[in-house]
Amino acid sequence: MKLRAAIVGPGNIGIDLMLKIARSEYLELIMMAGIVPDSYGLTLAEEKGIKTSLEGIHGILKEEGIDIVFDATGARAHQMHAPLLKAAGIFAIDLTPAAVGPYCVPAVALEFGLDVDNVNMVTCGGQATVPIVAAINRVAPVEYAEIVATISSKSAGPGTRQNIDEFTETTRSALIKVGGAKDGKAIIILNPAEPPVMMRNTIYCKCDTRNMNQITQSIHAMVAEVRKYVPGYHLKVEPYADGDRVVAMVEVEGAGDYLPKYSGNLDIITSASIAVAERYAQHKRKGANS
Repeated sequence: MKLRAAIVGPGNIGIDLMLKIARSEYLELIMMAGIVPDSYGLTLAEEKGIKTSLEGIHGILKEEGIDIVFDATGARAHQMHAPLLKAAGIFAIDLTPAAVGPYCVPAVALEFGLDVDNVNMVTCGGQATVPIVAAINRVAPVEYAEIVATISSKSAGPGTRQNIDEFTETTRSALIKVGGAKDGKAIIILNPAEPPVMMRNTIYCKCDTRNMNQITQSIHAMVAEVRKYVPGYHLKVEPYADGDRVVAMVEVEGAGDYLPKYSGNLDIITSASIAVAERYAQHKRKGANS
């Protein structure tokens, strides 16, 4: 039995989620909700026979039997949505940098109990870089992690632009809480180059670099884990030691479901969100059968 899902936020991320959910053996999309009339996302959902609403989160709350809501709006909006979804007993997957619930980066930490009602998908930069920091940290404790996420300006929609401050703070926090670094910093660059550039993330970690062979092996193993749900994730620059720092660069090519392949920044967070939702569905299925 599939879990019934809804999406609030019919923009680029919401549309990409809709197409990915259509392929899932664990999820069924019941509703797409927004607040802007003539939204292309709502129009596309209607064409696919999916129920839509212009009442945003309130439209979803009126629908009975929703198990999961993907929130693809903005950080401020999710802060209002989260308590409403919790009161309704609906599991929330937050794709904004609101950080209401615990951070979730599937390759690093995907296990959670059924009592969790809200998980935060950090940011696109967090999903791309936290795994590398965690991979380094399990070999050599990371004193300080700094990441620079470069994305195409064309793939940065209004939500991304409005949440730059939240992006840097949430990503930094995840480098510490999930990646294991003692301290950290996150920077995002919107590159207006034509043709548009792929998402690239440079990671700098201050640590003991004497065991570079082990660190490199750990990073390659982590990249393989991420590729299980984001096939376009790969090392662009092999890890190397620069004094007391390990430096690496990863590139993310999108799947091209709806968004252009250069929009790996959006694809990685939607793909990670589907991975979380499917794991939650598996937990629910096991719970129902036990």
